[in-house]
Amino acid sequence: MTLLLCVIYLGFVALGLPDSLFGAAWPILQTQLNVPLSWAGFVTMIISGGTILASLLSDRLTFRFGAAKVTAVSVVTTALALFGFSHATRFWMLLLFAVPLGLGAGAVDAALNNFVALHFSSRHMSWLHCFWGLGASISPYIMGFWIARDARWDRGYLTVSIVQFALSAVLFLSLPLWKQAQSQHHTDELRTAPKTLREIFRLPGIFYVLFAFLFYCAVEATAFAWTSSYLVRERAMPPEDAARFASLFYIGMTLSRFLSGFIADRLGDKRMIRLGYYVCFAGLLLTVLPVASPLPCLVGLAVAGFGCGPIYPSIIHATPDVFGKENSQAVVGVQMAFAYTGSTLMPPLFGRVADAFGIGLFPFALLLFTLTGFVLTEMLNRKQDCKMTR
Repeated sequence: MTLLLCVIYLGFVALGLPDSLFGAAWPILQTQLNVPLSWAGFVTMIISGGTILASLLSDRLTFRFGAAKVTAVSVVTTALALFGFSHATRFWMLLLFAVPLGLGAGAVDAALNNFVALHFSSRHMSWLHCFWGLGASISPYIMGFWIARDARWDRGYLTVSIVQFALSAVLFLSLPLWKQAQSQHHTDELRTAPKTLREIFRLPGIFYVLFAFLFYCAVEATAFAWTSSYLVRERAMPPEDAARFASLFYIGMTLSRFLSGFIADRLGDKRMIRLGYYVCFAGLLLTVLPVASPLPCLVGLAVAGFGCGPIYPSIIHATPDVFGKENSQAVVGVQMAFAYTGSTLMPPLFGRVADAFGIGLFPFALLLFTLTGFVLTEMLNRKQDCKMTR
């Protein structure tokens, strides 16, 4: 199992690598392709749409082919898509290769998360998501390395695609290990057929967790998208400093997932989620203090990100216990779909609000999203507690 766990850690790195690559490449890519800056939204929307679709289909795919094959093939698919990006000479080619990139990302995300929830402890779920952050952190540096050398953004995509191909080879070689793990835990015997969406939506408490996921991911995505603009416009910070300090939320979240691994098994998923929300609230309250100095706001962003760290992995890890191991793959797939819906729709929706009422509402929007997610998870906990006492 140790060798398989190492392979899965590599899989989470592979999952994170493409996520921040396009944003790092777009400023130079947009100039070279001579298209409007806003057209980046078309690419990201297609990627998100493919991810949502693949997440919804993940239960059928894993039921037919198994989590190992779905993961390996999905990484190959993303590698091919990134290879296609590296040879794009027209904008429509980016739109074309965005389709397999989104499909591959959604399938591997749902398959890997559910496999870990079924076979490994909560601490590994936290550390694995920390490794996702490692992959997402590495790719901008790879892109920056090549852009600094005669603006070769295509080499950045090519490099990451080669890494993905190498990781997919490791995944294919590890297929027997996955099968051995499933046989040891008898997870192959749990399901007789893939679940339909109607069956999933009938599970008690399912909509609580789905919308909790949507609003939690809205916190993450809105913070990533608008922190820098908020610091410039409301905190009078120079753009270069704002861009640097905007990473505090992300750094706090990644550090939290690493440290959470040491206490997650002891506290349990429910307590980790609750503790994460409490810390996130405390951080966001610091950001709205009416003081001239930006320091409380910066500290608050780091603390809020730190609080967010355990929420996502803990909700995923709790899924088999809350909804049953036989339902977990289908539930995780739908959770991923709602998560990507939240991260796709909420940042531009807040952008419209900011245009109308000012970006000063940014920390209050994060507080609202956080409060909504917290209330929904507590409602799910209460429903589960009532079911257990009957």
